[in-house]
Amino acid sequence: DSSRSHLILSIYCEGYDKLSKTSSFGKLHLIDLAGSERLSRSGATGQSKVEAQEINKSLSALGNCIAARANKKDHVPYRDSVLTRLLQDSLEKNSKTLMFVQISPAQSDYAESTNSLKFAARVKEVELGKATKSVKKRGKGGRSPKGRR
Repeated sequence: DSSRSHLILSIYCEGYDKLSKTSSFGKLHLIDLAGSERLSRSGATGQSKVEAQEINKSLSALGNCIAARANKKDHVPYRDSVLTRLLQDSLEKNSKTLMFVQISPAQSDYAESTNSLKFAARVKEVELGKATKSVKKRGKGGRSPKGRR
């Protein structure tokens, strides 16, 4: 059994101001990306090889989206992977993104650690703009569209 995969935990928040009768909405994605894997180094075969290829493909798609955003391209290829489709709203304007990169101090992992740092440097170049507050005014009775107060 393999446990190599990306992990995305999404937290959705809503706050209600009784005085102004407005709701504020927010979303927080906590993401643990599986690291890329050089198949020639790992020697993965069978299902492990397929999983590694899919992980590498999704990381490449994320890198392409980040590069398109950094270069202010009109088209950003969010549809190239499930990962980038899920993160599309977090990679666009009105968002804030923070990335931590874990690298290995081992000499044998030098190439992978260098690639991880290069990826982080590409992410750093992306300017998403200023995050804005997501607020909606509620109608009479102060009920939200889902019927909650």
